[in-house]
Amino acid sequence: MERDRLMTPGEVATLFRVDPKTVTRWAVAGRIGSVRTPGGHRRFRESEVRALLHGEPRRAPVAQMVPTRMVPRTA
Repeated sequence: MERDRLMTPGEVATLFRVDPKTVTRWAVAGRIGSVRTPGGHRRFRESEVRALLHGEPRRAPVAQMVPTRMVPRTA
């Protein structure tokens, strides 16, 4: 299996013509997935970045689509 290249917030920002902080905000909001380096820096998978650049919506990982517990509603 081939590994996806990881991009810095600055590299992603250049492609989208936005500030790197905007890219970080997108990650926090769940608009784009990110991984953390051992030093705590964000990195973005190039394939996901390219997909978003071409207008494809982000697909949530299975772990995010399945609730880990059910919380009862209170009226």
